[in-house]
Amino acid sequence: MIRLVASDIDGTIIGENNIVSTQNRKAINDMMQSNINFTICTGKPYAMVKRFCEDLHASYGIFGNGNQIVDLKTGKEIFRKTLTTEEVNTCIAIAKKENLHIHLYTENEVITPKLMYMDLRNFILKDSLFHNDLNFKIVPSIEKYIKKENPTVFKLIISSPSSVENLKRELDAKMNLTIYRIEKAKEYKDRIINKEYEYLDITPNKTNKKEALEILSKYLEISSSEVMAIGDNLNDIDMIQNSGIGVAVANAYDDVKKVATYTTAKSVDDSGFAEAVYKYISF
Repeated sequence: MIRLVASDIDGTIIGENNIVSTQNRKAINDMMQSNINFTICTGKPYAMVKRFCEDLHASYGIFGNGNQIVDLKTGKEIFRKTLTTEEVNTCIAIAKKENLHIHLYTENEVITPKLMYMDLRNFILKDSLFHNDLNFKIVPSIEKYIKKENPTVFKLIISSPSSVENLKRELDAKMNLTIYRIEKAKEYKDRIINKEYEYLDITPNKTNKKEALEILSKYLEISSSEVMAIGDNLNDIDMIQNSGIGVAVANAYDDVKKVATYTTAKSVDDSGFAEAVYKYISF
């Protein structure tokens, strides 16, 4: 029996139209009425999607790819894990050598020298879909800002118009962090800002959706076999692979589909999320 459904947001619940379909809303409502813990599981920070979670009546939230877990019914923070100042400064120094774009996420801010890639995307979405509480701070120098303000950094993003594969190798060799390389090109092009690029999503060691789901499951006293995880992107692979039922929506990356228990026939824009829910849960 499924007692918890964990779902990614972009590409899973909402597509390019930035709308939660009527079918997806009904599936979420049916879960709520059946006391199934609907959990948002996203790479986005809590401040960015807080109102979105409220709109969908999610029970729990896993944010920043797992570096923060919140009981959304009470507002209680269950878990948090942040980058050290040394880790942040080392990542910045390595990225700066290649003249790559860097932005940081604190609990409620995006720190960036210029809105360009994912930070520009999130800025555009701020007042459209999510209507969020995330503030954007443009600074002349991220290094000087960190030295002066010493912010608590949840996540660091390094973006490039070309491949960041070699940079990931260098960071992996020098540091013990969780790093996802995401390609926004060809069929995965970022259509919000109409650009192709790659980026590294960098969080503390052993920070991922799988680890976070294990922490939440232990908190709720349920087993992994009672969890269904739904996603589309590379940072969803671990949670999909290690849940009782792991689902890839039809528009997911091929690597995600390879590890999934089931791949939906419908894409995100055709309510693939709802298809998965009704396939495995009887209401």
